[in-house]
Amino acid sequence: MKSVCVITGGGSGMGLAAAKFMPKEKIIVVTGRTLSKLEAAVKELTELGYEAYAKTCDTSKREDVIALAEFAASLGVIKNVIHSAGLSPAMAKPEQLMRVNALGTVYVNQEFSKRMNEGGVIVDISSNSAYILPDFLANKKTFALAETNEDHFLKKSLKLSKMIKDEYKSSGLAYGLSKKFVIWYASKCAFEYGAKNIRVVSLSPGLIDTDMGKMEAEEGSMLLKTTAEKRMGLPEELGYAIATVADERNGYLAGVDILCDGGSVNGKNFIK
Repeated sequence: MKSVCVITGGGSGMGLAAAKFMPKEKIIVVTGRTLSKLEAAVKELTELGYEAYAKTCDTSKREDVIALAEFAASLGVIKNVIHSAGLSPAMAKPEQLMRVNALGTVYVNQEFSKRMNEGGVIVDISSNSAYILPDFLANKKTFALAETNEDHFLKKSLKLSKMIKDEYKSSGLAYGLSKKFVIWYASKCAFEYGAKNIRVVSLSPGLIDTDMGKMEAEEGSMLLKTTAEKRMGLPEELGYAIATVADERNGYLAGVDILCDGGSVNGKNFIK
């Protein structure tokens, strides 16, 4: 049977760029909420020589993720899952950010790991915003509730955001927290799924020149000042990095986060 690579948020940006760096012998499934965007991505991939399929999915709904995982499994052996679907502060309010970015990661990792064989890889996309948010705001006991009591998880996670009157800053806090959760959860899954020889890694981009990145460019411009080259990352650069991490041959890379932000976080130590 053929190997299948599933890319959430694969209709554009980093997700679609990553698809173009995957081996041609893989079946590519791109997923997102907008069918027309996915169909355009499939057309582009098909013209490049890939066997590709579109499947709509709202990753904040477990039933959608189950349907996606079962569809992918019907095509072949699920070998790679790149979970790049997500929302940014300019796109959503705090609760939706936590549902999509945090709980969506739980659903994707859980449902796909159930249907993956040995040698499978899951790459969860976080953000360098996770590094900017102070560690003391990330309560691991609260994070653990995402698997046992979603309502309680959301209530405790959103408590501080609700106290902030500025709408963008409120969403920004929730976004950073949701991405900190992604790093924590990917690492947790790596040690749980390792017994099944399923590798899990997270990757944290900085500000990237995509439609989403441009929406955050004004508020996020401070992040560019501390990059080594004073610029946004290109979708193709991140796509290559993600595809490399997702490659089965990178078999000893597990349980860690890869910070791919042009040096933005570390640049604070060197640039005044």
